[in-house]
Amino acid sequence: MAVASLVLGIISIVLSFFGGINLFGGIIGIVGIIMGVLGKKDPTKAGMAKAGFICSIIGTILCFIFYVACVACIGSMGAIQ
Repeated sequence: MAVASLVLGIISIVLSFFGGINLFGGIIGIVGIIMGVLGKKDPTKAGMAKAGFICSIIGTILCFIFYVACVACIGSMGAIQ
């Protein structure tokens, strides 16, 4: 669970920079957060689970911020005319 959380968190951060698929990255980040919480139960991998949890939170927040920014940009283009 800890490794999966870390991988999903990193993927979520990477996908946040791509315009069309950053909402998908937010969903992956939420799954990474859940796996990070579940991975903290194993004391030997608690550090990796915590790192995955933090990466997933950062990735999810970035994805949703960039998604809102893209929607606002497209909305403002329509308002100009």
